[in-house]
Amino acid sequence: MSTDGGGANAAAAAEPAAPDAYVRRVEAVLFAAAEPLAPSDIRAHAGEGDLGAALARLEADYARRGINLVCRGGRWHFQTAPDCAAVLTAVREAPRRLNRAALETLAIIAYHEPATRAEIEEIRGVQISRGTLDTLLEADLIRPAGRRETPGRPLQYATTPAFLAHFGLASRRDLPGLAELRAAGLLEPLPRDAAADETGALAESSSST
Repeated sequence: MSTDGGGANAAAAAEPAAPDAYVRRVEAVLFAAAEPLAPSDIRAHAGEGDLGAALARLEADYARRGINLVCRGGRWHFQTAPDCAAVLTAVREAPRRLNRAALETLAIIAYHEPATRAEIEEIRGVQISRGTLDTLLEADLIRPAGRRETPGRPLQYATTPAFLAHFGLASRRDLPGLAELRAAGLLEPLPRDAAADETGALAESSSST
């Protein structure tokens, strides 16, 4: 009686991989990924196995290398080790520099997400110019997070995994506290001239539409 090779292969594929083989598969998936991956994404490519153990092993193996395996917002990816970043000379497009209004808006969203435009304006004490949220969306630092179930159903905003990666945070729990924010000057009232400039930009934008 002949053996069904296809059935045997399918049965083998359904079984959890041996630890070393599974670790190598997880490593290959993470290396090939173009963006940080959630555990479900990794399993979709690497198959079933002890993913937690595999990630812990890879994280330890790469801890002293030129690249590290890190988790940001529940998603895993390889990144250049902090002490090696200065030796990289690859030319890439410089990220768009955020002005004070954008940074304050981003901070409010990070600490209060999901937050609506009206809530952001109430906290800042000044209206947001039309381009501020667009800038943060284009930079992939914030994302639409559904609509609030209140009259008018305003759109809500929340931070992205790219926000965590950009600021080196594992999760929003790592955001600085009040003392650190005061030391950085982020809790100071918006200067009168800055508020006037942004209000003027908003009025000019509105009149041109």
